[in-house]
Amino acid sequence: MAHTILVVFGTRPEAIKLFPVVRALGGTQGLRVRTCVTAQHRGLLDQVLTIAGLVPDRDLDIMEPGQSLDRLTARLLIGIGDAIDAERPDMVLVQGDTATAMAGALAAYYRRIPVAHVEAGLRSGDIYHPWPEEVNRRIVAPIAQYHFAPTRTAADALIREAIDPASIHVTGNTVIDALHWTRERIATDPVLAQSVAPVLSQMDGRRIVLVTTHRRENFGDGMASIARAIGRIAEREDVGVVFPIHPNPNVVAVMDDLLGDRPNVARIAPLDYPGFIAALAAADIVLTDSGGVQEEAPALGKPVLVMRETTERPEGVVAGTAKLIGADEDRIVSEVFTLLDDSDAYAAMARAHNPFGDGHASARIGKVIADGFRR
Repeated sequence: MAHTILVVFGTRPEAIKLFPVVRALGGTQGLRVRTCVTAQHRGLLDQVLTIAGLVPDRDLDIMEPGQSLDRLTARLLIGIGDAIDAERPDMVLVQGDTATAMAGALAAYYRRIPVAHVEAGLRSGDIYHPWPEEVNRRIVAPIAQYHFAPTRTAADALIREAIDPASIHVTGNTVIDALHWTRERIATDPVLAQSVAPVLSQMDGRRIVLVTTHRRENFGDGMASIARAIGRIAEREDVGVVFPIHPNPNVVAVMDDLLGDRPNVARIAPLDYPGFIAALAAADIVLTDSGGVQEEAPALGKPVLVMRETTERPEGVVAGTAKLIGADEDRIVSEVFTLLDDSDAYAAMARAHNPFGDGHASARIGKVIADGFRR
């Protein structure tokens, strides 16, 4: 008899990191996979579903403009609970640090259904950075029966929190699986990356700084500082900035007001995943406050400057592929210029070891879950 795994996700990053897991579980004997999307990020989520060829079994379509975190969480908890009651799974699998992951784990716990947590154990040590993601992860940890830690550092963090070591499995990060799969698809079908091709062709040999920013803790003064820094970086004639703008009004309004239109700043709509990977491959420097980009960029040898005060992914900083620089305008400009002008500093980051995996994390997760049901 096949055991049913309900995979719950709702944002673009979750979809990217889980579509390889869904594929692996679906190809594992003895497992039956069902998917439930909350659509916490509607448009951005759908981009990934299309590329990955995933049609959700249940779509809660929970997104509302400007909804508060408590309203979002309440709607997620009820919606996911109803989906679990309908599907009656043997296990619920969630990923990462979103409200969807936290609510999915809690809804499963209320029904005494085992939970598997992909990308478990990431910790910044500060409950307000990243906010609210740090607490979302900590809520999932004591609930889950399976903790799929991407690195040894993440596994050690769980052990310090008294999580049973036998329930922790170091697998690598599934985002590397997704990246490799997508690059192979682009290599055989370059049209998949056409969304960014015109932008890259307009850079005229400039050195490309790829920018992503959307973290809640940078809303307000931090976002304004980032906008001013990008403007100063763009004053250099040898630089082209590729900036897929997150649709959140807290990002768009500030960039409209302080950054405006500049000839060598390509402010573009959010890229689909193949387009983003193509932009990442073409970039010289990545300037971000994102979490997943800190994992993807090192796999392509791209230095990452992280516009945050803390990171739940310290492995990249330790390895030298990433550097925490905060959201101070002068610091951002200084760090970018150092990498542009100091070839030794650039090489040190570009050549650093990628600590986030080998592209086989999803297969390991599938095997662990299948073996667990056989016992």
